[in-house]
Parts: sequence; C-alpha cells; structure tokens
Amino acid sequence: MATSSAAVTVAIFLLVSLSACYITSALRPSLGACQASGYLPGKAGHCERSNDPDCCEDGKRYPQYHCSPPVTSSTKAVLTLNSFEKGKDGGDPSECDNAYHSDKEMVVALSTGWFKNMARCGHRIKITANGNSVYAKVVDECDSVYGCDNEHNYEPPCQNNIVDASPAVWNALGLDQNVGELAITWSDSDN
Repeated sequence: MATSSAAVTVAIFLLVSLSACYITSALRPSLGACQASGYLPGKAGHCERSNDPDCCEDGKRYPQYHCSPPVTSSTKAVLTLNSFEKGKDGGDPSECDNAYHSDKEMVVALSTGWFKNMARCGHRIKITANGNSVYAKVVDECDSVYGCDNEHNYEPPCQNNIVDASPAVWNALGLDQNVGELAITWSDSDN
C-alpha cells in the first residue's frame, strides 16, 4: 500500500511540475515573434480620406514595430489599399524614388521590418490572393514606427504585416477595393 501511495504522489508531483512548465512556456513570447517596441500617442489632423484610411485619434495609443514576421516562400500578410498619387492618402512621395506613382502602376509599400531600411526598393514581390497571383514593385515603406503626422496623412503606424498596394494591384487580383483589407500571402520574386 505504501508503494502505490508513493507512486501516486510521484505521479501527481510530475503532473504538477509538467503543467507549470507548460504554462510558463506558453506565456513566454516566442523568440521568433515580433513584438511591439513601443506605443505612439495619437494626434488627430487633416487625414485625406480617399481609400477610407484609419485616421489617428487624439490620445489613443498605437503600437509601433521595428520588426515584421519572417519572410518565407508564402508569407502571410494583410493587403491594404493605398494611392501613391500626389494629394491622395499615401502622403509624401514614395521613399524609394522620391516620386509619386499612378494608381494604374503595380506598386506597393511594405511594413518597416519587411522594407528593411530600403533594401527591397525596386524589387518585385509576388502577391497571392484567392488563388490569383500578381507581381508588384516595392516603392515605399508602410511605416510601422511613426505616424499621426502630416507626412503620414495623420494615419497611425502600420501593423507589422502590411502589404499596402495600389488600386492597380487590387484590380489585377480581381479584388473589391471596398473591402479595404484582405488576408494574402507574398514572397520575394526572382523576376
């Protein structure tokens, strides 16, 4: 009887110990995860509302990201709609070439971590949505750190997983621009 009682005590001890280890590891952030690096206090201003952007609100806190999820052959992202034309919701000229781009051009802006300090400027990426794929040129950064100012159309910082695409990209993919956001995948293109 003492042997089975000791075995039950050991089994309970092991279960409690393993459960505690599992809970602790589940709460600890993953080493590969991209966590917010801070928060930007919101400041409202004149926000050009073409393409229905999110506009900053006074006093609201917006997460900032210096990183993005790792790029793979099928990187999950959120496709958003952006005009790169002068006077539209894209704000200042594109960072890569200091120019504005027609809504008919296949161009995108990538979240800060994916933009890699201009390393992807001029590169084409492959975007896939609903079984269709297109190629678009990276011309700008979807700033995940700064926002809520004139340079950023008084929009909050981008999330860390954004592919901000021109209307031409949405049209080429056969997407409804009124949706405004859509889950997609993308990858670097060798083309």
